[in-house]
Amino acid sequence: MARRLFEIATQYAWLIGGLALLLAVYLLPPDTSLSEIRRQGQLTACLPVARPPLVTDDPARPGLEAELLQMIAAEIGVRFRPVTVPAMGEDFDLSLWRISRAQCAIVGGGTLDTPATRALLDVTPPFGDTGWVVLSGQAQGLLPSGKGAVLANVPGADRLALSRFLRAQEITTQLVRSPDELAEAIRSGAADFGIADALYARQLATDNGFLVSDLPPPLGRDPLVFGLWKGDLTLKRAIVSAFARIRDDGRLAAVSARYLD
Repeated sequence: MARRLFEIATQYAWLIGGLALLLAVYLLPPDTSLSEIRRQGQLTACLPVARPPLVTDDPARPGLEAELLQMIAAEIGVRFRPVTVPAMGEDFDLSLWRISRAQCAIVGGGTLDTPATRALLDVTPPFGDTGWVVLSGQAQGLLPSGKGAVLANVPGADRLALSRFLRAQEITTQLVRSPDELAEAIRSGAADFGIADALYARQLATDNGFLVSDLPPPLGRDPLVFGLWKGDLTLKRAIVSAFARIRDDGRLAAVSARYLD
């Protein structure tokens, strides 16, 4: 008898639990992320002041991300409005940017599709990739037991893996906060070489005559993406669809060639 009562109680517990779950799902507020964007008539994006070639201060050549976001906004049927966040260019920790859904619907600035990023944000399909590279004034590249200047302001990048690699090579490192500071450390001899992400390195090498070389595996490349707020599913679907059209008709390849080739 006691066993039968236990079985009945168990069955009712499962039934009540299932009904509670259904009720909770039914009572969840609807996802209005896309309809809100369309109501406002604009797609807002948090971006750094400048991060060439992704974001620049040149209206005639605003950057890869800026142009892609303009295309995505047009596909959705709204205008694009950038929201400048200075902290995005000053700190690599996404949690310290103090950005919110109220400020912007999408996050740019060289965000990488990594576990660190996905802990805070959802992400779009990738539109490129980047990773750590070595900059030097001479052909030797990275020198074991040498002095390296590291520009580590890449959102979501695996700095722990980089740090372990540099320690294993017995490299003395100094952190720098800007591309200009990195270039000066190499030019002055304060550093034998510099380490930065490939996007920064390309422009620095062009401007300063530096040589660029890759770091060995496992320090590979990570996909470049835009960040989205978790739960904004209708907006994400619209952006993914817009992105697919931009990719399939060749516009993604064309704008990437202007900034990355």
